[in-house]
Amino acid sequence: MSRFTVIGAGGFIGARLAARLRAEGHEVLAPDRHATDYLPEDLGRVFYCAGLTGDFMVRPFDTVEAHVSLLTRLLREGRFERLVYLSSTRVYDSQVDGMGREDAVLALDPHQPRNVYDLSKALGENLCLAWSGGRAAVARLSNVLALDEEASGFLPDLMRRARREREIVLASSPAGARDYVLVDDALEGLIRLEARGGARIVNVAAGRNISNQDLVDLFARHGWRLVLTGQDAPPAPPVCDVTRLRGLGVEPQDMRTVLETLLSSAGFYQGPPQGA
Repeated sequence: MSRFTVIGAGGFIGARLAARLRAEGHEVLAPDRHATDYLPEDLGRVFYCAGLTGDFMVRPFDTVEAHVSLLTRLLREGRFERLVYLSSTRVYDSQVDGMGREDAVLALDPHQPRNVYDLSKALGENLCLAWSGGRAAVARLSNVLALDEEASGFLPDLMRRARREREIVLASSPAGARDYVLVDDALEGLIRLEARGGARIVNVAAGRNISNQDLVDLFARHGWRLVLTGQDAPPAPPVCDVTRLRGLGVEPQDMRTVLETLLSSAGFYQGPPQGA
């Protein structure tokens, strides 16, 4: 049994990671991410999961606090054996070659307000890789999701609607695309990255982008009709290289196959609620 500390255990990934570690018999410390009184303790092996996602544009200072400020105190004052910092594949969004490779030099424009997220994550990465004495690694996560009833987000919400509706209208662009990685694959990648040791960056992603139009075609093959009303044409996200993740022994599942299996399973479609 090992001692782990999960910073940000109240969030989507942190909560599931803490639950898995406990289920495996480990001791897990899950402090409030706004607290610092635990820093003098023996933190053991740390997963730094604290961060902001959807509301970072309206909370830029909280974003920096979550991604950098607390991390700085942890690296400077904390007693830990090993640390894995959860970053994001969003740091690749400005790459001109459309690829997300861990060894690439990042292109980040400080004039762009939205880059407060990318820049703060990149600074957190630098602190871990350059100033931890080789004790920290970085996991760049793509769009991590679960498909259970408690999950939220674009795709989980769509699947819940698909249980009740055969025709679904979405205010999204057909050109929108994401790299979806299932949470179980992401957790496996994080745990194996922590166990491997060394200071390195690993993309925790599926390595393939699925567009909204791909979803329209996939759902149509199984009897659903998705109508996309969005008119914008967002830039295509970079394609993440997952060679290093596979080197850890993790083969990320193809979300298209997962969705095909669910949509074709007996009893998935339940029809409209009674009285609707």
